[in-house]
Amino acid sequence: MQLNLLIDFGGIFSNLWESMGLSQGTWQNYVMLLISFVLMFLAIVKKYEPMLLLPIAFGMFLINLPGAEHVLWGTYAEDVEHTYDNVQNRGLLWYFYYGVDKVIYPPIIFLGIGAMTDFGPLIANPKSMLIGAGAQLGIFIAFFGAFLLGFPAAAAAAIAIIGGADGPTAIYVAKILAEDLLPMIAIAAYSYMALIPAIQKPIMRLLTTKKERAIRMKPLRQVSKLERIIFPVAVTLVVGLFLPDAIPLLGMLMLGNLFRESGVVERLSSQAQNGLMNTITIFLGIAVGCKAKGDIFLQPQTLYIILIGVIAFYCGTIGGLLTAKVMCKVTKGQINPLIGSAGVSAVPMAARISEDVGRETDPQNHLLMHAMGPNVAGVIGSALAAGILLACFA
Repeated sequence: MQLNLLIDFGGIFSNLWESMGLSQGTWQNYVMLLISFVLMFLAIVKKYEPMLLLPIAFGMFLINLPGAEHVLWGTYAEDVEHTYDNVQNRGLLWYFYYGVDKVIYPPIIFLGIGAMTDFGPLIANPKSMLIGAGAQLGIFIAFFGAFLLGFPAAAAAAIAIIGGADGPTAIYVAKILAEDLLPMIAIAAYSYMALIPAIQKPIMRLLTTKKERAIRMKPLRQVSKLERIIFPVAVTLVVGLFLPDAIPLLGMLMLGNLFRESGVVERLSSQAQNGLMNTITIFLGIAVGCKAKGDIFLQPQTLYIILIGVIAFYCGTIGGLLTAKVMCKVTKGQINPLIGSAGVSAVPMAARISEDVGRETDPQNHLLMHAMGPNVAGVIGSALAAGILLACFA
């Protein structure tokens, strides 16, 4: 009897030990936990894109806790491919990831962005669209760089979209073209978006003269309500006719903006900007983070993606600045080249940086509203670039 009890207790303790994470952890788990702590530090202490970087970091933290994956994500039957659809005993994070797997979250994020965005500066100065287009240079340079490093064309296209400085677009394209690279691309995109001030300001000072930075631009004209209502409908129609692959993102962007500008659905506009946007942001961040498992993330290709991403950001900024410099020459000094750096899609951070650098030269020079034109053009441009890449490689 006593012997049986000892055997039973021995089995209980053995099972308990085997179920503990301490008995299941690998070095990859602990490295990823450390990376998640670094990202949490950047989000909380440095305030680098905390709205998405914090849930991404915590999703990464959860999935890399030793032994927690089968509880949080689910299990797979033997001899079955480890795909999303083959998961058994589905856990919480499997359901969070549903919106990424079915490409639902990024368009909803765009709906909220549209509801928060004022396209007035772009409508008042349509030439800003050229700057937004020039700033997409980083995407195409990154594509060729990734291709030369040995990535397949579809994967290179997914990596290249980091240069658009638009996190939801990067996630959207990566899910369709290279899902295995999704966590690396998403984390690189949001990390560099958070570092935009450090990336852009030195380039802006290097590529512009003091005289150019001091240029004062004429106030923008007033945009009528009719123009504001027609704009989202017209853009969706034109893009839909020529580039349907861009419509899931751009169509939701314009629908959100129509909510805002119509003035008849304030409750919908408020919900898109606040409750819906915040909820989806939480789900999206955790879902992306939970795919950053150590055995997938800790690969040499991750370093390549991080390197290509920073090059893409630099080239995007350079493309926007050079386009604005050309426009400055053509208009005989009516355009301050600093607004060119705002052509990337990081709204409104990039526009604020144009304002900051301009005021370093002339404290009374206000470029924010002028920079918002290229900035929102960059949002449209990144969605169009995504549509082009999907049309070519999906």
